[in-house]
Amino acid sequence: MKTILKLFILCLTCSLQGQTGIIKGLVIDKQSEIPLPGATVELLNQDKSIGVITNENGYFTLKNVPLGRQAIRISYVGYEPLTLPNLDVTSGKDVAVNASLAEAFGALDAVILTTETNKDRAVNKLASISARQFSMEEVNRFSGGRSDVGRLASNFAGVSAPDDSRNDIVVRGNSPSGLLWRLEGVPIPNPNHFSSLGATGSPVSALNPNMLKNSDFITSAFPAEYGNALGGVFDLGFRKGNTDDYEFTTQVGVFTGFEAMAEGPLGNKQGSFLVAGRYSLIGLVGGGGTSATPNYSDISYNIDLGTGTYGNLSLFGIIGNSDIDFYGDDIEKDDLFAAEDENSFVKSNFNVFGFNHRITIGKKSYLKTVASISGSGNNYTEDRFIEKNTPNERIIKYTESDNKQNRITISSLFNSKLNSKITLRTGVLFENIKLKSYLQDRDEQPDLNNDGDPDLFTFRNTNESLNLFQPYVQGRFRLSKKLTLNAGLHSQYSSLNSQFVIEPRAALNYKIAPKHSLSLGYGMHHQNIPLPILFLNEDVNGELVQTNKNLKFTRSDHYVLGYDVKLAKSWRAKAEVYYQNITKAAVEPFPSSYSSLTEGADFDFNNSVFSLKNEGKGHNQGVELTVEKFFSNGFYGLLTSSFFESKYKGSDGIERNSPFNNGYVTNLLAGKEITVGKAQKNVLFFDTRFTVSGGRYYTPADLEASRLEGFEVLLEDQAFSKQHDNYMRWDFKVGFKINSKRKKLSHQFFVDLQNLTNRKNIFERRYNRLTNNIDRVDQIGFFPDVGYRFQF
Repeated sequence: MKTILKLFILCLTCSLQGQTGIIKGLVIDKQSEIPLPGATVELLNQDKSIGVITNENGYFTLKNVPLGRQAIRISYVGYEPLTLPNLDVTSGKDVAVNASLAEAFGALDAVILTTETNKDRAVNKLASISARQFSMEEVNRFSGGRSDVGRLASNFAGVSAPDDSRNDIVVRGNSPSGLLWRLEGVPIPNPNHFSSLGATGSPVSALNPNMLKNSDFITSAFPAEYGNALGGVFDLGFRKGNTDDYEFTTQVGVFTGFEAMAEGPLGNKQGSFLVAGRYSLIGLVGGGGTSATPNYSDISYNIDLGTGTYGNLSLFGIIGNSDIDFYGDDIEKDDLFAAEDENSFVKSNFNVFGFNHRITIGKKSYLKTVASISGSGNNYTEDRFIEKNTPNERIIKYTESDNKQNRITISSLFNSKLNSKITLRTGVLFENIKLKSYLQDRDEQPDLNNDGDPDLFTFRNTNESLNLFQPYVQGRFRLSKKLTLNAGLHSQYSSLNSQFVIEPRAALNYKIAPKHSLSLGYGMHHQNIPLPILFLNEDVNGELVQTNKNLKFTRSDHYVLGYDVKLAKSWRAKAEVYYQNITKAAVEPFPSSYSSLTEGADFDFNNSVFSLKNEGKGHNQGVELTVEKFFSNGFYGLLTSSFFESKYKGSDGIERNSPFNNGYVTNLLAGKEITVGKAQKNVLFFDTRFTVSGGRYYTPADLEASRLEGFEVLLEDQAFSKQHDNYMRWDFKVGFKINSKRKKLSHQFFVDLQNLTNRKNIFERRYNRLTNNIDRVDQIGFFPDVGYRFQF
């Protein structure tokens, strides 16, 4: 303990040479992902030349770097040089970067243009279409994002998220349940606080963006290593801690809460540790869409044990817990999550524990193995008041739900660079998924026992397990200087029903001219029907039977055509046209409007669909436009527009709008940094975001039938025939960064004014049992988020 205290005091009081920072990182071969020793790293745009050479492990450290936005150039004999621009150098924290150099296709010309990093390209070199990378800095920078990677993705083309209360991600008209979350190369459960079984979103993220390295978001035609998903992939990774110095961060924000983070070197083999913890504060200030007090906390860590004879080993994990109590007497009628005649109690948890091992084989290959144990759980209890505020008032247990999902996952990947033109990757992913699910509910149930209340029916009472086995092989083939092919096969086997599928994937990129390129992609994908639907109980002659258990995978075929142009330095435009054909969705055995493709539009899954069949169809099609100015000269901007159609057919054969068919989404983001002070090392920054989209489609309620039954009765023959009003929101963020002149520390303040115009965007129209009317409920209005960060 004394040693830790001494280190803390040392880091707090140490001085640097006047107003400079440090840039450090790792340089690797882009195809083999093997470190490159001896690469040259130079700091650009300086009067005095500053440069270093990477060591035998590919690492470098640039010291005495002036504060502010800087650029470095990395070069290596036989490789295309690379420039990393706009690195934000501060006095409080070292800048860590990872750079990938591509081997020249043939002999380098005497004069070659240096390539620049392109954020519109994925970290995964085999994801060459409908993919882009994002950084920790972007997650924290954009206004209205609440430091949430899910909300950051809503700014990208093809993504719709017109919901202030949840971070569900709708990708190209697909249900949010079609999204795959991965961390360190393995699938993980829904990484959010207050999560529910089968969902992929929630009001608050449990992912700490300060832990993340540059990661990928992919919207279609995924490479062969991704499986069991239809609508998108979040491929996330944790960054390493500082391998040379101890660094600390404390920060506070309305949505992120109070946070403390520590990192530093570990051992003598380039090892490090990185640990961060957060605790909620939003309950103290409100603004979560409810008058109840949400409590949530999470701890994340990445412990790198360094590289030795037997390779590199690291340990990673997340532990998250959350709870909230809703008491009817304290609930307002426009509460987004509760009702005035209910007492309800919510608890949830999320955890991941894993290790990551990587060993180099020869000079151009490596083997990476990741094993993890992950899980999520949620418990919901609802007590309802009958004849509330009358002499006959009583309370009954209305709903009880207890779900636990645990996974044991093992992933092994072998990557080999055969030569400068061919890279092969093959691997296998194994998952053992255990589900213990219990659900009793009175909602929409008859009173067969004549006690005056709807009967408490057991919809799920299961303790099941299934195995998913996903082998794959893929390759990157540089056919010429202008033409690159990424192609592979993914296969998937489920032990639940002995299902086996083979899925071809391919993407072709052609560089028409130095500033113009075309992309063409195709991918076949399959995904399990959501588990809450698979394991529903149906009352068959007095016996509870899981009549949906034999459902097969839903199938999707993606077709994508893209065009990319570099308009000018730091400016890029991109357009993609896509079509997605979906078959084998789950529908009812008799004519109805229901389809499993509509699940995920609400907080819960449908509990009254039984004996389903894989005969449903649907399609998504659209065009996406992106114009982006990467950060340069203190300015950045992003304009994305998506125009799309999302349709489905139930067992009645009628084509309908899906609930995710907003029609269009447009985002405009821009920001400016201004250096201030005598030394021009402090920064005043501004960021703004404007979003407009079409409203979601919904099924209207039958008011008279609802009044008669005492619960909401929907007009199923008019499923998703009505559309909510358009969604619009404007956010504005202003902040100030202060870099210390003498010590290794920095401060940052910001105010994020969310929904600045206090626009009344609709949340839903729902039947209110107390008013006996269909009431409109609006989303969160104007809300200011305030934050402070201290790094030392």
